[in-house]
Amino acid sequence: MIKLATMTSVCPDWTLDEVIEGMKRNGYTGLEPRIGWGHASGIELEMSASDRASLRGRFDKEGLEICCVATGAKFATADPGELDKTIEEANAGIDLAGDLGAPYLRTFGGARGGGEFNGIVHRTVEAYKRVMDHAAERNVTVLFETHDEWCVSAQVREVVERVSHPNLRVLWDLMHPARFMERPAETMATIGHLTAHLHAHDGLYETPEGRITTVGLGEGTIDHGTPLRLLNEAGFDGYFSLEVIHAVGSDHDADGVLAQYAEAFKKITKGF
Repeated sequence: MIKLATMTSVCPDWTLDEVIEGMKRNGYTGLEPRIGWGHASGIELEMSASDRASLRGRFDKEGLEICCVATGAKFATADPGELDKTIEEANAGIDLAGDLGAPYLRTFGGARGGGEFNGIVHRTVEAYKRVMDHAAERNVTVLFETHDEWCVSAQVREVVERVSHPNLRVLWDLMHPARFMERPAETMATIGHLTAHLHAHDGLYETPEGRITTVGLGEGTIDHGTPLRLLNEAGFDGYFSLEVIHAVGSDHDADGVLAQYAEAFKKITKGF
């Protein structure tokens, strides 16, 4: 059965206690902390060993799970210095995930830079290979998200298959392949077997430039029902993780978003 998670970007101003209370109040069992953004919950790469152990114990006691650690690491960069920073961030994230008992670490491809696409893929593959041994040692699976310049699922699959390591899988952000006119069945056929985690945020094309605006689940143009049904039929039992991004200190209703997405998720999956 597909489970429900939230990222801390939904509730950036909530303390850890408030996050746990909000999760339990709205039926979420997984938390995906977005590190590096200064969220009040305090889950960051700089956490001490004792704080990590305390957090893991607290979630175990509450019957909750840190299901994924979300980094901003981008592996397609052609800049050697930036790539070294990516590897450093990813390895530190792997350690944090391992210490918290989180099975997954979110990463991006990021900007491709210039050059022939096959060369870009080769460069990205070689970059991911640099963290695979460490991920395996810590029992953490690194996820390559369908995002930014890597929304087309076949291109993400190409990288993952060329790396050919059990500790690299796909994070299927349900919005982004759809933005590139992929039908859910097509995306499922391409990366469904590699998918370990999901990101959810519905949206509408409302601006003159055609930019997408995040709205409530089921209120936008993104089909969430079909991919959830297809994944459920294939035996997927991972997390559907809510990624609505609120800036720290901004005017937003975190609890309202959590409640709306949880209720809509229940309606979508009721017949599964």
